[in-house]
Amino acid sequence: MTRLKTLFDEESKANNEQLGPSSCINVESVERLNEKAFPNGDLYVGDFKEILPHGKGKYTWSDGTVYDGDWEAGKMSGKGLLIWPSGAKYNGDISGGYLHGFGAFTASDGSIYEGHWRMNIRHGYGKKKYSNSDIYEGEWKEGEHEGKGIYFWNNGNKYTGNWKRGKMHGRGVMEWINGDHYNGCWFNGFRHGNGIYQYADGGYYFGTWTRGLKDGKGLFYPAGSKRPSLKKCCTSLGYDNDHKTALPQCSSLHLEEHIVKKPSIKRSLSEKILVSGVLKGSGRMSSKTAESSGLSDSGREFVHHNSSGTFSFDSDAGQSELQENTAVIYEREYMQGVMIKERIRDYNKLSKKAEKKTKFHAKETQKSSCVGIFKGHNSYHLMLNLQLGIRYTVGKITPVPKREVRAADFGDRARITMFFPKKGSQFTPPHKSIDFYWKDYCPMVFRHLRELFKLDAAEYMMSICGDDGLTEISSPGKSGSLFYLSHDDKFVIKTLKKSELKVLLKMLPKYHNHVKEHENTLITKFFGLHRITLPGKRKVRFVVMGNMFCTELRIHRRYDLKGSTHGRITDKDKIHENTTLKDLDLSYEFHMDKSLREFLFDQIADDCAFLKSQQIIDYSLLLGLHFRAPEPLDGLVEPPNISPNMQSSPAGQDGEVLFPSKGFVLLAHEPSSVNTDPGPHIRGRALRAFSLGNQEVDILVPGTGRLRVQLGVNMPARANHKLPQDESDSAEVELFEVYDVILYMGIIDILQEYNAKKKAEHAYKSVKFGPTTISVVEPELYANRFTNFLKQKVFPEQP
Repeated sequence: MTRLKTLFDEESKANNEQLGPSSCINVESVERLNEKAFPNGDLYVGDFKEILPHGKGKYTWSDGTVYDGDWEAGKMSGKGLLIWPSGAKYNGDISGGYLHGFGAFTASDGSIYEGHWRMNIRHGYGKKKYSNSDIYEGEWKEGEHEGKGIYFWNNGNKYTGNWKRGKMHGRGVMEWINGDHYNGCWFNGFRHGNGIYQYADGGYYFGTWTRGLKDGKGLFYPAGSKRPSLKKCCTSLGYDNDHKTALPQCSSLHLEEHIVKKPSIKRSLSEKILVSGVLKGSGRMSSKTAESSGLSDSGREFVHHNSSGTFSFDSDAGQSELQENTAVIYEREYMQGVMIKERIRDYNKLSKKAEKKTKFHAKETQKSSCVGIFKGHNSYHLMLNLQLGIRYTVGKITPVPKREVRAADFGDRARITMFFPKKGSQFTPPHKSIDFYWKDYCPMVFRHLRELFKLDAAEYMMSICGDDGLTEISSPGKSGSLFYLSHDDKFVIKTLKKSELKVLLKMLPKYHNHVKEHENTLITKFFGLHRITLPGKRKVRFVVMGNMFCTELRIHRRYDLKGSTHGRITDKDKIHENTTLKDLDLSYEFHMDKSLREFLFDQIADDCAFLKSQQIIDYSLLLGLHFRAPEPLDGLVEPPNISPNMQSSPAGQDGEVLFPSKGFVLLAHEPSSVNTDPGPHIRGRALRAFSLGNQEVDILVPGTGRLRVQLGVNMPARANHKLPQDESDSAEVELFEVYDVILYMGIIDILQEYNAKKKAEHAYKSVKFGPTTISVVEPELYANRFTNFLKQKVFPEQP
């Protein structure tokens, strides 16, 4: 009974212990009419059924705890009032000795909860007023905010939106008392994903955030500028073509309806200089945070060049006031809250650019060869067919005892086929798609490949076939292939041409041996090869691959590098947040640790030798860059947004917030300190760094954690920005020249043979454009040019 008496004195604890006093009832008690006294001092007065309390009754424990209400077979059940000696009390439904149903609980600190309960825990819809006058009203799960809800801080700030595990998560709107608004995506208590930040003076910023800081490209519209439609704003940044700009739960933001039209408001000096200080507050959800304290983006700094070439600091609010009634807008790029690039644009030109881009994408969709195959068929059906087939195949071969791969496991005849009627059959379940035939190529080989990469069959199946499903993403290339991404970002599924499927089946024995012998290979990891035959004998071929960019860090730049120059540049007007850039777009060179660079090029040499032996060309290095904010500005940029749900924040002895380093630190590898689960792209061991005495190393990334450094994954480097010779675009300013970066890379598009068709293309383009600039060259020349380009232009030796 001790736990019962103290359970609700401490408001924050939830307990599943039974609350009934049956353990205190014994046969040695002294009985009177409708009254029972116990030797330990407890007393019950009320109705009985035989020897147990049943009906209405009042039970008083020896320490002063009192229950007055309904009883059933010796347990509190029905409606009743519980009062603890601390002053806490509960009035509401009770079932089987538990707070269960609807009731109001007043804690000893004065906080009040009125809502639904399940087994002593807040669960369902309820409203809680905290002792500091903060209020939450909405859905609860297992004692925490989860679902839709509204939180009011005692300083006037307000959040309306989705919650998960007690933190803001999903889509939500934050309103500050100073008139600022943020509407967009949240993750684990931070602004994370894309959204719109509107300032009280009428200006607003549309862009992306990572862990509470602006991170990536965005558009800033000063107060008084014409506000475009949200669709045009999204199109100009490229957010309409790639779901990865936002979290899945924020994929359908209707933000425009929340943009509030307000008159211009002059800000006080104190608002303009509110940069690094954090206003204090109180609450069950800490008001030390930017969101809850009133420290909003309006008071945060950005950096720009003045006429003398030095840096000066202003707030976004000041920038907004200076540009009232103008058509000028700002394209900005941030890295962990530091603005690294700004381009001044004319709104009218940007609007026309967005319209052209929308028309262009519409035409491209019509021209796409693969999309035309599915005309009249919902993409949902195709994804469902794929999930049904993979679930069937993996389930069929998993019980087969493990064995070595045999020669008979390769080739077109090594396959599993099955018919999936909509109504189901003896071997297949009923489903909501259309009838289709399924073919799985070389299932035992791909099972062994998944085992080599230590992928658990159940986890693989759940990643692709789980209830969260697959997400269709736009194609970065000219092939017109469809791409699907698993819900956990681990796997990419791509449609193949018939010729590509034949090449993969032909090279599969040698590919299998290469992957087996080289655990650090950078070549695309293949995990499954399938075909779906739709009504009318239309065939769709798929390959399942590992996602090279499966990381919790934001990928700020993507490059597809071949080593050729003809056609290897991207139109500036077509570049957006997630554009995959090309060779001539690369304006950085990357300096790596000596040992890491040696490991990298040793493996590239092995991989190119394999591709050359298979007569493969047209492959490329897919390179992803995660930039860290420049070190010189640490402590001078916007403070990190600590979740308003956290009860504490990092602080120094004087209580000031400590700003973490934006770079990274190399540390000796400790398996117990990093996640060693196998990833979808790499399975090799941690790499050794020359700078740490050739020890295996991890990388410590502030704000994220400790990551294992592997070939192609989490590789640290220093990016030097190569200043362009053409300075004609004076409206765009790159603020820094050196960055710490983390690299992700792999060799992709390895299914193009140098066949008769490609030889003819080489002959034609050699005459027209020159034999050294074009991509289509014979395999040995292609491999040498590819390697030399990476060695000399991308990852040169440090001087």
